[in-house]
Amino acid sequence: MTKPHPWIAQRTLAFDSSGIRKVFELAAKLKNPINLSIGQPDFEVPQPIRFSAIEAIESGKNAYSPTQGIPPLLDRLQRHVDEKYPKSDRKVFVSSGTSGGLVLSMLSMVDPGDEVIIFDPYFVMYVPLVQLVGGKAVLIDTYPDFRIDIDKVRAAITPKTKLVLFNSPGNPTGVTATLPEIEAIAKLCREKNIALLSDEIYSGFHFSGPMRSPAEFNPDTIVIDGFSKSHAMTGWRVGYVHGPAEIIQTMIKLQQYSFVCAPTPFQWGALGAMDYDMTQYYQQYALKRDRIVKGLRDFYEFSEPGGAFYIFPKAPGGNATQFVQRCIEHELLVIPGNIFSKHDTHFRVSFAVSDETLDRGIKVLRKLAISYRDS
Repeated sequence: MTKPHPWIAQRTLAFDSSGIRKVFELAAKLKNPINLSIGQPDFEVPQPIRFSAIEAIESGKNAYSPTQGIPPLLDRLQRHVDEKYPKSDRKVFVSSGTSGGLVLSMLSMVDPGDEVIIFDPYFVMYVPLVQLVGGKAVLIDTYPDFRIDIDKVRAAITPKTKLVLFNSPGNPTGVTATLPEIEAIAKLCREKNIALLSDEIYSGFHFSGPMRSPAEFNPDTIVIDGFSKSHAMTGWRVGYVHGPAEIIQTMIKLQQYSFVCAPTPFQWGALGAMDYDMTQYYQQYALKRDRIVKGLRDFYEFSEPGGAFYIFPKAPGGNATQFVQRCIEHELLVIPGNIFSKHDTHFRVSFAVSDETLDRGIKVLRKLAISYRDS
C-alpha cells in the first residue's frame, strides 16, 4: 500500500472515495450504458422554479445571504414546520444541501469517541461522516427485510451512544419504516436522552400516503430535508434542518465558519419551489416503482420499495461485486451493496430513469438471472 503524503490528515484515511463516484466515471467510458446507478430524478427542474432562480440572478441577488438563509425562504419554512408540528418549539435554517446539513449535524453533536447508531444498509455518507468527526459508527443489521428491530437498537445503546441516524424512505433499499417502527425509535431515543437525526430527503417520494416523521413522537428529533430530490435541484445545494433551538443555533454557527450559506439565487429558486405542486412527478415515480417490481418479481428476491427511487435485490450467486461486473459486461450500471453495507449480497438499482431505459435494464437483469439459474 502506498504511504500517504505526510501532510494528509489522519482523519481522511479511515475511508475511501465513494464507490458510486467510481461508477459515474465508468459510465463515461461506455458507449451506450444502461445507467441505473444515478441517485437523482430524471425529470428537469420545473420551468417556474428555474425562472425564480434566473430572476434572482438577473435582479442582482447574487451576494452572500444571511448564514441561516434568506428571510422569505426561512419564514416560509418556519411556517411549514410550525404547521406540521404545532405543539413543538422547532427552529429551522437553510443548509447547503442535505449533505451540508449532515456534516453540520455531526460537527455539532458528535465528539471523538461518541457512538452513532446506523442501520445497515445505509446512505454512503453516514459512516465516513461519523469517522470524520472522530465518532464510532455502530451498525445494526436489518437484513433480510430491512425492518427496524427496536430490541436490537436498545441492546446497541451504551453510555457512549450520542445519536441514532434514521432514514426513511431509505437509500439504498427504498424501504419505508412502519408507523410502529417510527414511534418506537422516537420514544426510545427520548427515554434514553439520545439525539435522533431523521434524514427525510426522500419525503416527497413516499408512495403510500404522506410520510410520517419521528419528530411527531419526539419533539427533540433533528430533521434534515431539502429540495434536491423532490424538485430535481440536486446541483442547486439547498436543504434545510429543523429541531431544538440550541442545536440549530450551533449548526448555524458552524455553517458561518464552513459553508457560509446556501447559494443565494437558488434559495430564491427554492422559495418558488414551495409554491409548485410536484404531485404528478411523484405519481410517475410510483408507476416506475410498480414497473420494476413487476419486471423483477419472478427473478429476484427483494423487499418492495415504499418510497425513494431505489430497489435493492439480492444478487444471484450471493456476491454482488461479481454480479455487478457481469452487469457491466452487458453495459448495465448498478451499484454493489458493499458500497452501502458490511454485506456484499445485494445491489442497488435506481429507477429514476426514463421508462425506455428502465425496460432495457429490466431486460438485462432478467437475462442475467436466467443465466445464473441455468449455470
